[in-house]
This record gives sequence, C-alpha cells and structure tokens, in this order.
Amino acid sequence: MKRKQGGLSLVGFLVVLAVVGFTAYIGMKLFPMYQEYYSVRTAMKSLANEPGVADMDPAKVQDLFFRRLYISYSENVKAQNVKFERTDGGWRMKVNYEVRRPLVGNLDVVGRFDTTQDLTRRGAN
Repeated sequence: MKRKQGGLSLVGFLVVLAVVGFTAYIGMKLFPMYQEYYSVRTAMKSLANEPGVADMDPAKVQDLFFRRLYISYSENVKAQNVKFERTDGGWRMKVNYEVRRPLVGNLDVVGRFDTTQDLTRRGAN
C-alpha cells in the first residue's frame, strides 16, 4: 500500500505568508499608536506624584505634562486635547485625542484614546 505524502503546497505556503505579512503590517501601524498612549498614561501618573501638583495652575500642570511627552517624542497630543476639572483636593486631568494612520489605499486606521487622571494632594490612586 502506497502512502501519499502530505504537506504544505507552494500555494498554501504563499497564502499563509500573505496572512502573516498583512498581520505584521497592521501591527506595525498600530504599535506606535499604543506606544504613544502608554507614554501619555505614564506622563499623567508621573504628574500625579509631583509634589504640590494639586495646588498648581492648570497651565503650569499642562506645561509639565507636555515636557514629559516631549521626551517620549509624542506628536499627536495637542494642547486642545487636554482639559482640567476642579475636584475636591486638586484637579482631574482628561486627555482625549485621535490618531489616524494610512493603512492601504484610501483606508485608514483610527485610534481614539481617552484617559483621566486625578491630580490630588494624596498622589496617584
């Protein structure tokens, strides 16, 4: 009895290669967006631990925030994306921004990021 040898054909291999390549391409488009979001979150948590931040003027807090983002080469967060609300014992900082990257042809990848951090005398929660 002869056995037929099984395996991946050339066409099958090319299909798998195309799927893996497209997945890697999308990952390369998404990774910088989420890396920047992580930088925003890190800068906000760092601000929450800054001594006296609850008593600072929002303009001063915003300046400290953007100095931290400058180190991370963040380019999508603008001053109009940062809002402050007065709370008991400090400020609530909200950052809401959108990142749009071209994907293929006329298709774009859009990431909307919205995060909040309380800046109080107690520090980060």
